[in-house]
Amino acid sequence: MAGHSKWSNIKHRKAAQDAKRGKIFTKLIRELTVAARQGGPEPADNPRLRAVIDKALTANMKKDTMERAIERGAGSGDDTNYEELTYEGYGPNGVAIFVEAMTDNKNRTVAEVRHAFNKFGGNLGTDGSVAFLFTRQGVLSYGPETDEEALMEAALEAGAEDVAPQDDGSFEIVTLPEQFLDVKEALVASGHAPDNAEVTMVPATYVTLDEDSAQTILKLIDMLEDLDDVQNVYSNADIPADVMDALDA
Repeated sequence: MAGHSKWSNIKHRKAAQDAKRGKIFTKLIRELTVAARQGGPEPADNPRLRAVIDKALTANMKKDTMERAIERGAGSGDDTNYEELTYEGYGPNGVAIFVEAMTDNKNRTVAEVRHAFNKFGGNLGTDGSVAFLFTRQGVLSYGPETDEEALMEAALEAGAEDVAPQDDGSFEIVTLPEQFLDVKEALVASGHAPDNAEVTMVPATYVTLDEDSAQTILKLIDMLEDLDDVQNVYSNADIPADVMDALDA
């Protein structure tokens, strides 16, 4: 979610993630295992594994939990064959939704994803139906209290693509996906630790929602994120700050 209410949306999403921490750990363990199986157990030689470790550290996962998942992926302790899939569709009000999944049973997963779309008045579409609306980017977010000039200087030195002031006074630093971790580490080292940082799918256009439609979209996204096989859910919903505040009240 993005647009003029980005900061409100980030805080809302982080609160929701905190409430689902156990399920997030399960998803991260699956990502660690798959990354280690595909590219080996050494983060220095496996950019994908390095990125997942960064996500796991941000989620406060214990080091030994990460190590066990990596060992399982690199060794022969887990013969589960996970397939990486994406699902695309539209929610109410024409909101585009892009879903990333890892599954050992794609028939089960597509049925669960379709059920979530149908339950909240959406439609699961065909491959390519919404993917063209999104671009994968690294995004680091900073609150309205941030010194813009100092952040701009640090971001340029770190090799960021852009620093984008938001309408609510917050800031976003945009990077290429493959440069995300290097830029993040350089910014943290310069004293500019982000409030939120991720490689995400950024939409080209947004759909602004009122309270009723925002509540329905959030329920749909929550249901999709709650599925065991779903790793990430992206949308082009734009929920104004006053609407988000009303929903959180």
